[in-house]
Amino acid sequence: MNRPPSDADAPRAAALAWLMGRVNYERTKVIPYTEESLKLDRIRELLRRLGDPHVGQRIVHIAGTKGKGSTAAMIAAACEAAGLRTGVSSSPHLERLEERFAVGGHPCTAADLVGLVERVRPIAEAMDREPVGGPTYFDLTTAMALAHFADRAVDAVVLEVGLGGRLDSTNVVTPEVAVVTSISLDHTLLLGATRDKIAVEKGGIIKPGVPAVSGVADTEAGDVLERIAAERACPFWRRGRDFDLQRDLPSDGGAWRFTRRQEDGATETIDGVAPALPGTAQAENAAVALAALGVLADRGWRLPIEARRVGVNTGRLAGRLERFEGDPTIVIDGAHNDASAAALAEALDALCGPTPRERRVLVIAVSDDKDLGAILKPLARRFGCVIATRFQDNPRAASPEKVAEEARRWVIEGAVVQTAPTPAAAWETARRRAAGGGAGGGAVVFTGSLLFAAEVRRLVVAERGAPLGRPA
Repeated sequence: MNRPPSDADAPRAAALAWLMGRVNYERTKVIPYTEESLKLDRIRELLRRLGDPHVGQRIVHIAGTKGKGSTAAMIAAACEAAGLRTGVSSSPHLERLEERFAVGGHPCTAADLVGLVERVRPIAEAMDREPVGGPTYFDLTTAMALAHFADRAVDAVVLEVGLGGRLDSTNVVTPEVAVVTSISLDHTLLLGATRDKIAVEKGGIIKPGVPAVSGVADTEAGDVLERIAAERACPFWRRGRDFDLQRDLPSDGGAWRFTRRQEDGATETIDGVAPALPGTAQAENAAVALAALGVLADRGWRLPIEARRVGVNTGRLAGRLERFEGDPTIVIDGAHNDASAAALAEALDALCGPTPRERRVLVIAVSDDKDLGAILKPLARRFGCVIATRFQDNPRAASPEKVAEEARRWVIEGAVVQTAPTPAAAWETARRRAAGGGAGGGAVVFTGSLLFAAEVRRLVVAERGAPLGRPA
């Protein structure tokens, strides 16, 4: 339900308008991924003029093709469970920009946001006139997050990379641990067409001497990350060799057992690991989170095992494998590449229950630079109907007709493929096709982009309210 405008809305709207007027690669079809366009000198200078708020903060820096958000949520939840006041900077936001500056699980207030913009605006406008050049939207929001966390005297910061790693605005910090969750083919025109080339970009966050944790178990990309860590003399932990999850005994209810090589060579074991969300991908994210937390514990952070277990068992994000009860069941997930689509496909049965395929509806909207076939291949055949639409708040959306054409290549015989001009129209059509099934139930799954997840989530929450277990 929308609240009426208040006197506080005008300053916030003005602050947002100024920010959105900056160079914003989140809203452009083409991102010039070069050292000149994404040079880090701008944010270093911006932070210097803000008093270097990042210096001295205890930071967990997270890159990866998928799993960054879930891993960050688990690490932050564990830190909070251990009594550490924790700031989380993530992107993109789902509903409000304030989500990017969260402390203790709570986004900053509108007043805080306005105050942060008032601090960075004169600096940015001065830099616009200087040889260094003015900071971008993402430079500014990154600096604002770090300043906000310094203002709030947090004990820990969980900082997500926006794009890639090497040239990302966040890559000016010296973290306590660098984490790479996964490597798969995404943003290939920018980061490289092979997983080893993408690994070089993601591995750019690994700093000399700083411990690094990799969720990449395979040789193609995993070896690249290990080589980077060796060249930079970094202690290095690799999933499948130095840490992993295995299924516990059946009597433990299907939970996982985590094992990790500690820095002194001993083996640490944590039983009863049960991530809040289903699927192998979430278990892998939990393993990476536990490994990073363990490294921090080895180095003196106050992170008892029970807090770490609580963190990975409860940490979750809105818009990621998020389930809304009712008729039909609704699932919202921001899957936008081959790996995340495969993870969603694996989790469908657990999320949708015993819904017959003909009563499952996939509603999908995708950015125009994505590999549509890679996203649709693992998903489309599991649905009796696919509705292609487009998100409205960003110009990067592919046309519904283009998405539908690709969907027809992958659906099973007899499945329906159609288009809808808006998320709202798609939701109404999907509801009619899936609802009214009684015990058999129907399900509608919205996916293809976090931008789409944000738009459709507003519609669903307005009707159904927030789901149980929604993060604060």
